[in-house]
Amino acid sequence: MKIGELSRRTGVPTRLLRYYEEQDLLHPERTENGYRFYGGEPAVLDVQQIRGLLDSGLTTEMIRAILPYLSGPEEIHVPAEYLTPETAALLSGHIERIQARIDCLARNRDRLGAYLAAVRPEAPAQGS
Repeated sequence: MKIGELSRRTGVPTRLLRYYEEQDLLHPERTENGYRFYGGEPAVLDVQQIRGLLDSGLTTEMIRAILPYLSGPEEIHVPAEYLTPETAALLSGHIERIQARIDCLARNRDRLGAYLAAVRPEAPAQGS
């Protein structure tokens, strides 16, 4: 399939698909006339996986490091011999940033809940 069809099937603009290629995340073949050619359904799944990883906060650098070891959206299988110290450091740093965001969100949730409880004592607590 050509880039326009991949864009339609994934909802990802062609500009982003070209960017993913520049970032070494997608590897389309080239036809004789130079058009990009993507390999059908596997390309759709690859783009969906890349989008999901980007949406979860991973950088293209992290995705490039782990993409070859993904077997689906729920699992990462990086054989220990391929996990470089650099990749491990990238992933550890990302885990720390995620935890910091979770902690911040939890504090804000608790503060907002306490505020609502103080000003509207009859309102049920959120998240309970």
